[in-house]
Amino acid sequence: MLKIGLTGGIASGKSAVSDMFAEYGVPVIDTDRIARDIVRPGMPALDEIRQRFGDGVIAADGSLDRSELRRLAFDNEQSRKALEAILHPKIRSETVARSKAAGGPYQIIVVPLLVESALKSFVDRIVVVDCDPQTQLRRLLSRDGETIEQAQRMIAAQASRDERLAIASDVIDNDGDIADTRKQVEELHRRFLDEAEAGREAK
Repeated sequence: MLKIGLTGGIASGKSAVSDMFAEYGVPVIDTDRIARDIVRPGMPALDEIRQRFGDGVIAADGSLDRSELRRLAFDNEQSRKALEAILHPKIRSETVARSKAAGGPYQIIVVPLLVESALKSFVDRIVVVDCDPQTQLRRLLSRDGETIEQAQRMIAAQASRDERLAIASDVIDNDGDIADTRKQVEELHRRFLDEAEAGREAK
């Protein structure tokens, strides 16, 4: 099974790109969705987060207060690393399990922090969704309603643009309009189908 890692900085457009691949019937395994699933009420990860960060990160209905947790995690590197130590092993395990179950001609594995992730060795190729840092900042401010200081901290907490591009097998330039992005996705989809078919024939 050909596994394509899809990554990019926060607010670079990863979700839009992965949705375009999904339109072709390609299985998409999104680690952000997995991260949400594993912290639902009653899940072990939520209890671990409560123990580490306190009741203040738990909303009145018992769910995770993502905004408060994000504030704590991005304001303090030690807190961010503690959160990653809780979540990342569980995310990796669930990602591998869903990949095995998904099938498909090839798979898209969406990993926002792929540069720093152990999942980097799990995928066969890496597609980086790239955009200008100012575009990234503008989208983040518009999407999440963060202050500019908080948005800049969130961007700075991730791998740099150069670090992401250094691991890329392919790059999708997402600074243009949606039609241009869709054209790039279509070209990669056709190439990945060919590569997957060549791999099956080689076996």
